[in-house]
Amino acid sequence: MAKERYKQLAKLIEKLGVADEADFRLIDQALTHPSYAVEGVSEQHNQRLEFVGDAVIGLIAADYLFKKYPEKSEGDLTKMRAAVVCEAFLAETARTLGLGEYLLLGKGERISGGNKRTSNLADCFEALIGALYIAQGLDKTAPFVIKLLENKIYAVANGTLGDFKTELQEFVQKTADNKLTYIIVGEEGPEHEKTFTVSAVLNETELSRGKGRTKKEAEQQAAKEALQRMREGNE
Repeated sequence: MAKERYKQLAKLIEKLGVADEADFRLIDQALTHPSYAVEGVSEQHNQRLEFVGDAVIGLIAADYLFKKYPEKSEGDLTKMRAAVVCEAFLAETARTLGLGEYLLLGKGERISGGNKRTSNLADCFEALIGALYIAQGLDKTAPFVIKLLENKIYAVANGTLGDFKTELQEFVQKTADNKLTYIIVGEEGPEHEKTFTVSAVLNETELSRGKGRTKKEAEQQAAKEALQRMREGNE
């Protein structure tokens, strides 16, 4: 492994908080797209680790849901697990971790924006979990996965999946007297194709801005951005 790549992965591993058990070789493989191997730059890629990680995430999610929600039926638990481990969720988690910055891609895949593609990000997140599982086992991998997916599981269980305004409201209410408001700060385009810009304001401080084809969509985007920033600030 090149020295620069080692330093890059060391930075990621430290950020993830798994330095004690991490296997640099496996982490490197987890973040190597098949296109990189096809071009002959690497002999290994992340598909085998993705296979393992997919099963591990499903097991961890199922175990957590079973214990956390004893009142839910088998059908409800199955739907909840499917929602939690879906590609969009896993890709969003990968984005939160910044995995795209560390993903090795073939030239064509890189030029076409492969490090931002939902399928690639979901795959490399699964592969990363597979790598951690192989290196440190289930007991240490499970808490790491649950910490990343817990908010999503809560949203699924409470029917607020995708309702970022509700999530943000609950987040800010942890501090008494917080007042959250949404203010329209811009409108663009003709009446039939108008784009709205909304500011999410906590007390008198702007948290974020969001754009959308409707006011509600813009508010949701602003809330989503604010949630991400506030959660990152609490890490």
